[in-house]
Amino acid sequence: MTQVMRVTGAWTGLLSEWLRQQGLPQHPLQAALARYAGDDKVPIPVWRDLLAQGLATAPGQCAPELAVGALVQPAHLGVLGYLVLASDTLGDAMLAYQRYERLFYGVNLATIDLSGTDAEIRWPAAEQALGQQADGVAIAALVTFLRRQLHNPPPPTRVTFRGVVSDQAAAAYRSFFGCPVLFGDSHVRVQFPLASLQLTMPRRDPTLHTLLDRQAQALLRALPASTPMETQLQQALLRLLAAGEPTLVKAAEQLHMAPRTLQRRLAGHGLSWQQWLDNSREQLARNYLADPGLSLNDVALLLGYSEQSAFNRAYRRWRGRSPGRDRRNTHL
Repeated sequence: MTQVMRVTGAWTGLLSEWLRQQGLPQHPLQAALARYAGDDKVPIPVWRDLLAQGLATAPGQCAPELAVGALVQPAHLGVLGYLVLASDTLGDAMLAYQRYERLFYGVNLATIDLSGTDAEIRWPAAEQALGQQADGVAIAALVTFLRRQLHNPPPPTRVTFRGVVSDQAAAAYRSFFGCPVLFGDSHVRVQFPLASLQLTMPRRDPTLHTLLDRQAQALLRALPASTPMETQLQQALLRLLAAGEPTLVKAAEQLHMAPRTLQRRLAGHGLSWQQWLDNSREQLARNYLADPGLSLNDVALLLGYSEQSAFNRAYRRWRGRSPGRDRRNTHL
């Protein structure tokens, strides 16, 4: 089954905000943008057309798509943005983006390459190409997002695009990114110094804390005690689910203890590791299923499953029915 590219409805808020800054709060395009709620799915051709219409209102500006991307806030990226912010380091954030990119675009396209002195995240040509304007918005948003979250991050070492622009626009791109920018490449690429992957993410966004609090409350229902060890285990589990590695050995490593020690701690609650993992996943699943902005595939991914079918089987084991049935009942 072909995966269809799209962006989240919240992404149209970038263009709407930019139009307001241009003194066009009543522009007819605003009505078209307002039709999309944050959890709607906007097909790529629609987004490309809306963006072209918006940028056409500023014919005298050079590379205005960069200014649109520079307005990005975590809410524009939805769950993906919060998962990236919840990462410990820039390297972890890049891996989280790669794993959860589908929550934003509907497909996973990005690959990460660590070689030499640079780390590179790149995107190949897709069936439904975004086009240079939309690529410009996306990469400007990515770099701006990281600049706002990190303390004095170094600029990228190089950025490349598949499209081509005028010499004047190319100069605007170089000024914005603060590094060499090339055009006409086979991929869109952003390169960072390898050492910058160790930069810590400060996690100061209040909406992120709200989301993480929701997750923590769901996990508390799986393990009611609230000692420091249980709290640390809950936090470790969220990181392990994000990485798709929710194993006893990995959890013990996160807690700096031997696997047998963790087993004994869980046994004190009458739980094995698998029971704790299942209880936690079940509580989180019920939380995620109540969010209409997440598809069943998205929920499976957030719970650390590589395929929706594995999540479906697990959910039937927990609840005796399919997750789709519970989702329908939730939204009746």
